Amino acid sequence: MTSRAAEDVALLNRYLGGDMAAFDELVRAHEDRVFAICLRMMSDRDAALDAVQETFLTVFRKADRYEAKAAFSTWLYRVTVNTCYDLLRKAKRRRTEPLPETADPPDRQSGDAFAAVELRPDIEEALAAVPTEFRSAVVLVDLEGLSLEQASQILDVPVGTIKSRVFRGRKQLAKSLGNLRAGSQHQRDE
Repeated sequence: MTSRAAEDVALLNRYLGGDMAAFDELVRAHEDRVFAICLRMMSDRDAALDAVQETFLTVFRKADRYEAKAAFSTWLYRVTVNTCYDLLRKAKRRRTEPLPETADPPDRQSGDAFAAVELRPDIEEALAAVPTEFRSAVVLVDLEGLSLEQASQILDVPVGTIKSRVFRGRKQLAKSLGNLRAGSQHQRDE
């Protein structure tokens, strides 16, 4: 068990014993990754913030249901993905038009900050168009950097299913995005 996993279990036990500060520490330890998963699943910052809040409310209410079969973080990320699924289903029932977004900060992993900002809306739109089961696998494996095994535990499906969903999600993203950069080989072939 890693030190983070052991610390999570200790904090959870303290919280279950009545120590509310321990729950706050759990939230602080995981809120960035939970937010990142929610943002990529929901494709909208406000919806992602709502999903983060719902996720931690669920954990707050149901912490006693955590069984130490897997790491606390695995259970937490499963709750996160399920919360996103629930909110996406609700949003489908009552579609609204989002307000225009302000310029997001550039993607730090991109070499060109201006290109990253230009491409972000297209990528987010393409990711939002991917069916949720494929999107969740792509988000966890490709964007969050989790292993296939970790994604399998979080989504509670076999590793082979994760591989298939990631493959299909990537394929749909590639089809949706084409090749956005000028002068690419794919654009010359068309």
